[in-house]
Amino acid sequence: MPDDFRTSASKEQQGRSPADGETRAEDASDSAVDGVAAEASEAQAALQRQLDEQRDKYLRLAAEFDNYRKRMTRERQEIAVRTQADLIRQLLDSVDDLGRVTAVDASRVDPASIVTGVEAVQKKLLRALSNVGLEVLNPVDQPFNPELHEAVTTERALSPEDDHLIAQVYQPGYVLQGQLLRPARVVVKQWSE
Repeated sequence: MPDDFRTSASKEQQGRSPADGETRAEDASDSAVDGVAAEASEAQAALQRQLDEQRDKYLRLAAEFDNYRKRMTRERQEIAVRTQADLIRQLLDSVDDLGRVTAVDASRVDPASIVTGVEAVQKKLLRALSNVGLEVLNPVDQPFNPELHEAVTTERALSPEDDHLIAQVYQPGYVLQGQLLRPARVVVKQWSE
């Protein structure tokens, strides 16, 4: 049998052509290319998965931020409504008092008592507004400040020390928590020799 084996092996070698060797080299080359292509395909698939994961994270984060922005806007609006409601609640008593004053029969009541009632309502209103941070600017005999006061006119000062002091307030000014709502309209003293 060994002879047959050698014989058959040698017959195979003899029957082979050089093209058969080239075919084997091509087959090996093709399998190497297929291996590289498979690795490249796996790497591309892995990169695509990472890209999809990052895109999903980005979309979730964008949606979360949009929801946060909407929630903050809604909460700010709710706070504004609650603040306005609190202020109105404090003013309702004064509005009711004004209603009672206007319902009084003027022929049966002393005008001085009506004035006293209106003054009481004004004090009550100002107290309610000061509770929310309103300050009244009534700067008589204070130095003129163009950031807080509006000079309507001037009058002659009697001494140089009175120069640029406020002589009279035509209309008080108002400041709400540090923000000027309306400047006080005033008459300013001016010294001239």
